[in-house]
Amino acid sequence: MPSGKGSKLLRYVEHRLRVTLQDGRSIVGTFLAFDKHLNLVLSEAEEFRTSKKKSSSSSNIVEEKQLKRVLGLVLVRGENVVSLVVEGPPPPSSSGAKLMPGGPGMARSAGRGSAVGLAVPPPNAGPGMAPPGLGAAPVHGVGAPGMGVGPPPPPPPPGGMGGPPPPPPPGMGRGMPY
Repeated sequence: MPSGKGSKLLRYVEHRLRVTLQDGRSIVGTFLAFDKHLNLVLSEAEEFRTSKKKSSSSSNIVEEKQLKRVLGLVLVRGENVVSLVVEGPPPPSSSGAKLMPGGPGMARSAGRGSAVGLAVPPPNAGPGMAPPGLGAAPVHGVGAPGMGVGPPPPPPPPGGMGGPPPPPPPGMGRGMPY
């Protein structure tokens, strides 16, 4: 297994991460993806930054406020990333969750290529038959010829390898002839 940065980061996919940026902001979100430039994709991201204000003009007291902003899905440029800290484990998988019981009605497929709402099969197609245009016979001019189709390869020259190799085409030698 490779021991590069990529394989180390892969184990933290779907974890909650705190990403500190060069300008002092930090973004907390669910780590979804990264690339070779350390660009990060975070979901459910929130930005935290500190705002510094002087409380009054006569005193030298500085107030620091922690401001929070909800961002959602974010792509963070890797050039701006200073540090990554794991905030928490991935959320529990939903495979153990109970499914909703099925209601009355009939399940039907919906999407491209499915016969939505058709009670009768398409014409010329019975059970186990391909739809029109997709039969078992090849269509002329489409695809490559099958194995064994076409002229057989020329027989090898008599006597093993057949002698010296053929001369190169004109202009492809070690120089032009005089």
